[in-house]
Amino acid sequence: MSSDRTEQLRVIKDELLNLTESPLYDYRQRNNYFPVIGQGNHYAEIMFIGEAPGKNEAETGRPFCGASGRVLDQLLASIGVPRPDVYVTNIVKDRPPNNRDPLKTEIDLYAPFLERQIDIIQPRVLATLGRFSMEFILRHFGAYRSGARISQLHGTVISVRVSYGTASVVPLYHPAAALYNASQRGTLEDDFQVLTQFLSGR
Repeated sequence: MSSDRTEQLRVIKDELLNLTESPLYDYRQRNNYFPVIGQGNHYAEIMFIGEAPGKNEAETGRPFCGASGRVLDQLLASIGVPRPDVYVTNIVKDRPPNNRDPLKTEIDLYAPFLERQIDIIQPRVLATLGRFSMEFILRHFGAYRSGARISQLHGTVISVRVSYGTASVVPLYHPAAALYNASQRGTLEDDFQVLTQFLSGR
């Protein structure tokens, strides 16, 4: 694999721009939206993985740039990590209509792009944001337990085998949860402290 991670990620961007087979492609075109590929450090130790972009994200092409993004930035600040130091992306790269949950067919179509991003960036930590992201990542790496809920697994560290060795999955609630439920803000802050154990080399 080429050592030029930026070029490899640019290839993914070009493919996603022209992903006409996506059921979300026409919706993107009609609304002058952009695919949201990802943003951040291409050598990040922590990769945050959400579910799908919302309206603000699709209008700008940047992940987590709306209200949820502000919460994410604050949570990162709470552990002393500048946002440019991490990589932020989603499983599904185009906005589903009306911010509905991504469909399985959409996840299946976009997942290979996320898998390639993981292989290129090689993060030590895959921090999943929300239920869909948690379930997908744990299933993909063979660590999903039937019946496991995010309410049980949030803030835990789950070791998985990846193409470049081992990595840790840390399930987290979606930052949007803090917008609708104040008590979830404290939970998210506590769970983010779990990430500090992976910052020793900074």
